[in-house]
Amino acid sequence: MVKIAFGSLGDSFSAGSLKAYLSEFIATLLFVFAGVGSAIAYSKLTTDAALDPPGLVAVAVAHAFGLFVGVAIAANISVSIPTHGVASGMSAIEGVVMEIVITFALVYTVYATAADPKKGDLGIIAPIAIGFIVGANILAAGPFSGGSMNPARSFGPAVVSGDFSENWIYWVGPLIGGGLAGLVYSCSFIGSYSAAPSSEEYA
Repeated sequence: MVKIAFGSLGDSFSAGSLKAYLSEFIATLLFVFAGVGSAIAYSKLTTDAALDPPGLVAVAVAHAFGLFVGVAIAANISVSIPTHGVASGMSAIEGVVMEIVITFALVYTVYATAADPKKGDLGIIAPIAIGFIVGANILAAGPFSGGSMNPARSFGPAVVSGDFSENWIYWVGPLIGGGLAGLVYSCSFIGSYSAAPSSEEYA
């Protein structure tokens, strides 16, 4: 059984936590700005589309503010706001399934190469492996669902444009896909792992 440790309220506002929130804000701003800016630059637009508990709330606020600012900057530069939406002739359910599959692949790869405590030297290739799976997912799903894999990437443009018509797809799909990947990998591999005793325990 996977155990979850909860911290204290004070930990959520420590210097380290505040630095983490700022990092989340900056990273999300750049992430969303790059995604929206790329869509604008290449005219790949689809119209009419779209820790501890206190710490999670603070991180969510940092994400939300970062993605909103990122989209607002890109929109002010281009006077257009690209939003995610499924391709013509594709149903919303098919879009959800597509997002589930590609998010599952991404999160599973992250677990296998970066989060697994017994990954060993495999962790060295984590950035390359994750980059490859993100690129492959975008190439495979981009023409159909937009290849979001992250609610932040779709929610920001929806907020700025005021169009939430299909935004639920990019919450349901990634949350289910990411949750399934974490559950499957944790139960199949990490759950049965116990760290090797250190040399001090034999002293």
